[in-house]
Amino acid sequence: MQCSYFDAGRCRSCTLMGQPYPAQLAAKQHRCEDLLAPFAGAPGLAWLPPVASRESGFRNKAKWVVGGTVAEPTLGILDAAGHGMDLRECGVCRPGLLACLPTLGAFITLAGLTPYDVPGRSGELKYLLVTESPDGELMLRFVLRSREPLARIRKHLPGLLRELPQLAVVSANIHPEHKAVLEGEREIVLTERETLRMRVNGIDLHLHPQSFFQTNTEIAAALYRQAREWVDEAGPASVWDLYCGVGGFALHCGGERDVLGVETSPNAVGSARLGAAAAGQDRTRFVADDATSFALAAATHPDLVIVNPPRRGLGEELCGWLEASAVGHAVYSSCNVESLARDLARMPSLRPRRARLFDMFPQTTHHEVMVLLER
Repeated sequence: MQCSYFDAGRCRSCTLMGQPYPAQLAAKQHRCEDLLAPFAGAPGLAWLPPVASRESGFRNKAKWVVGGTVAEPTLGILDAAGHGMDLRECGVCRPGLLACLPTLGAFITLAGLTPYDVPGRSGELKYLLVTESPDGELMLRFVLRSREPLARIRKHLPGLLRELPQLAVVSANIHPEHKAVLEGEREIVLTERETLRMRVNGIDLHLHPQSFFQTNTEIAAALYRQAREWVDEAGPASVWDLYCGVGGFALHCGGERDVLGVETSPNAVGSARLGAAAAGQDRTRFVADDATSFALAAATHPDLVIVNPPRRGLGEELCGWLEASAVGHAVYSSCNVESLARDLARMPSLRPRRARLFDMFPQTTHHEVMVLLER
């Protein structure tokens, strides 16, 4: 894939841009195999073929930094001086995301939303966060410095919804602090609907504005299918899904067994419960709790654990619990193979038996790798 923004030096977010995609995939595969090889033991670690992504148009979510002026806003990133650079033709974003940008740019002008000036620490609108579902519906989030623009947004929102009928959820996130954090804690939903339906492998996942979801829907679907296949082969009667988010893994593995999902975010847990109800999975439950605290306090152990931690990995405490537990199998989905390797070193009795690379982020060094661990 070639990108005019990258070639011109305007954007270098995609660090592998311009490199042949097969070479990108091979390098990621080699790195994962190299880092995980010491932990396989006998009879060894079987690697399945990597799951490749589309090279372009794969991102279902975009973070557009708003710069420029009310009359001429830019939607893209900031340059080294903190000024906005327009990237409205970014090739890694899904076409549905790009198609709505002219309307959103015009809305900024109509509603008088002053772009936030980073060097001057003035203005109101920091970001537009847009997510597209597999059905083409959109969720739009305005990240604002204060509540001051809310009245104008509400005033003109009916017109925006008429122009973009695919807009299902609109919210405002209030982020008053001047620091390198994407969003604040306060979220105000401005539409009747509060969640975006993400239909994946025939299962409805419900995405609240502040919930996490993988940015590549097709690869996420493959990831969930692979986890379900491994879980079904292991045949556990009970499963825990730690760091369950909106319930992707839990709902794919539930139905005929007892599944419990654990996630710190109450909003994500609420979304996961909606998904379980829609799927008729009365044996799939979700609780809002810290994964490590929940495991350490539990009186019983499941047969199998699914973990999908943040980039830092599971950490020493949770790895210690897994190592000492009676859990027979674990499915570990990782976005950071280095933290995965550190965690495997802490759990020597849980050996990786199968592994697979899922290229969630083409044009970058990032990826997802999932391993099946067996005691």
